[in-house]
Amino acid sequence: MSTVEGTQRPRRRDAQERRDRLLAAARREFAVSGVDASLERIARDASVAIGTLYRHFPTRLDLLLAALEPRLREFVDGSERALKIEDPWEGFAAYLENLFRVQAGDRGFNDFLSRRFPGNAHTERIHDEMCRQIDDVLTRAQQAGRVRADLRRADIVTLIWSNGRMIDATRTGAPQSWRRQLALMLDAYRAERAHPLPEPPLSEEQAVRRDGTAQH
Repeated sequence: MSTVEGTQRPRRRDAQERRDRLLAAARREFAVSGVDASLERIARDASVAIGTLYRHFPTRLDLLLAALEPRLREFVDGSERALKIEDPWEGFAAYLENLFRVQAGDRGFNDFLSRRFPGNAHTERIHDEMCRQIDDVLTRAQQAGRVRADLRRADIVTLIWSNGRMIDATRTGAPQSWRRQLALMLDAYRAERAHPLPEPPLSEEQAVRRDGTAQH
């Protein structure tokens, strides 16, 4: 082995170790503090300079997506299982339970669900796929007569928003309280419980907020 080869490999190994430490620190910090977590603190916890963080992850979004990858995989795996459930109502309920369970377990993922990141094709694909999944499980359950016919995707997105706020408020005192609220909402979504609603669902325009938060 030449001297150049011998020095390159340790450097690559050192760089990978620094990247791994950054990801571990980012996962901890985003999970606790959300997507606006301090990058300086992440770098400090990983025992690297902030410049090293930016060399590995040029933007906050780059770091966030890399850190959330295990949570996104967990969500996608659970969603695929729910979509394969034969009973339309059980599939609908299982999809929402999986979504809210992952949402409750990570504040960064919770924030990610409620925001869009214009100009980033990867995040747009993720959110668009979630839209399609919600439409699939909802339409199938409605066609089977199990879910009220006037429920719309925007109503589910609004539930995701409100669940996110509740998770933040009960994170330390009652971290499992989301399960009760989901069960209550599922009862409200049953076709046999349907009563006329006083307001229509949010339109696409109404669902987009000025701060960049948007429906899925």
